[in-house]
Amino acid sequence: MIVAIDDVMDAGAAPAVCRSRIERLRALAVDGLARMIRPADRLFAFRVRRNAAGLQVEGTSSRYTAMVLIGLAGESEEVAARALGDRRREELLADLLAATAHTDNLGDAAVTLWAAIALGPSNVEAPLGRLVTLLRADAARPTVELAWALSALCHATNGNHAVAEWRDRVAQRLLVAFDPRSGLFPHVAGSRPARFRGHVACFADLVYPILALAHLAAQTGRAAALDVANRCAARMCALQGPEGQWWWHYDVRTGRVVERYPVYAVHQDAMAPMALHALREAGGDNHDAAIRRGLDWLAAAAELGGGSLIDESVGLIWRKVARREPRKLVRAGQAFMSGMHARLRVPLADTLFPPTAIDYEDRPYHLGWVLYAWSPARVRRWGTENT
Repeated sequence: MIVAIDDVMDAGAAPAVCRSRIERLRALAVDGLARMIRPADRLFAFRVRRNAAGLQVEGTSSRYTAMVLIGLAGESEEVAARALGDRRREELLADLLAATAHTDNLGDAAVTLWAAIALGPSNVEAPLGRLVTLLRADAARPTVELAWALSALCHATNGNHAVAEWRDRVAQRLLVAFDPRSGLFPHVAGSRPARFRGHVACFADLVYPILALAHLAAQTGRAAALDVANRCAARMCALQGPEGQWWWHYDVRTGRVVERYPVYAVHQDAMAPMALHALREAGGDNHDAAIRRGLDWLAAAAELGGGSLIDESVGLIWRKVARREPRKLVRAGQAFMSGMHARLRVPLADTLFPPTAIDYEDRPYHLGWVLYAWSPARVRRWGTENT
C-alpha cells in the first residue's frame, strides 16, 4: 500500500518543507541501503523489487556501489555502520576498485574515481589512470558520463597540473555540447544527432552537467562554467511541472518538454536537489523554491490521488510514477512525433495512457544520492532557512 506520510511530509503545511522531512528521507535511505548490500558479492545490489513473492534483492552494480560510497563519505561512522552492517567503507571501496580495475565503461570509471577521492587520497592513482585512459579515446560520449568524469576530476585535481589539464578538456567538451538556444544539453556529446531521437535529452542530461560545472566553478571560479550551469538550471526549473514534477524527456532544439513521464522519485528528492544545492554553493542562482516543490510532489503526488512513492509500510521509496502503456509506447511516439516537427506530440496521451502506474522497485544509487544531496551541513542550512 502506498501511503502519504502526513506526520512529517504534509504538502499543505506552511512552510512547505521542514527539517524533519529531510531527516526522514535520510533515515529511509540509510535503512534501505542496509537491505541492499550483498556481503557475499562484496557490492551493492542492482535493485530491490516487489513481486508476488515479496521483496526480492536482485543483481549487483559497481556503479551503484560507487554512488553509495560517495553519499556515505560525508556521513559519520555510526551512519555508515547502519548502512553497511559489518562492512567498512574502506573495505567496500577496495572491492569496488577491484571490480572496476579494467572497466571499459567511462561512467563506471568516473564514479569509482569520485568515490575513491571522497574516501581519501590513498586509493586514487589506479582509478585516475583508468579514467584518463578511457578519456584518451576522443569519441562521442554520453553527456552524463562526461559530467561524472568532470566531477571526479574536479575532486582529484588538488594542485596536480596534469589532472587539471584533463579536467579542463572534459569541461570544454561539456561547454561546447551545451545548446545556448534551448539552455539544455544533448543526450550524447560530440556526435551528429540521430534522425528521430537525437533531439531528445533526459533529465539526467541536465542535472549532472549542472552539478559538474558547479563543481568546476567552485574550484576555479570560472565564469563560463557558472554561466552555463545557471542557464541550464534556469531552463530546467522553468519547465518543472505545476505540482513540482521533474519531467523526463526534453527537446534540445527548442527547450520544450517532449514527454513528461515517468516521474522518478530520485529526481525529486536527490538529483535535482544535489545539483541545485551545488550551484548555489558555487555562487549561482538560488532554486530552493523548485527543490521544495519537487519534495512536495513526492509527499503527495496528484497522479496518485495525493499518495506518495514513499512507502512507510516497507520503508522504501518506490522508483517512479509512469504511464500505463505497453513497452514505452508513448515515449517512443513522442520522440518520433517531435522529431518530425518540434510541435507535434502524441494526441490524447494522458487520456489513453494515464500516468498512474507505480514501479515497485528501489535502487541503491537513489539512496546514496539522497545522502549526498542532503549532507548534514545542507540539512542544517535547510532547516535554518526553510522552517
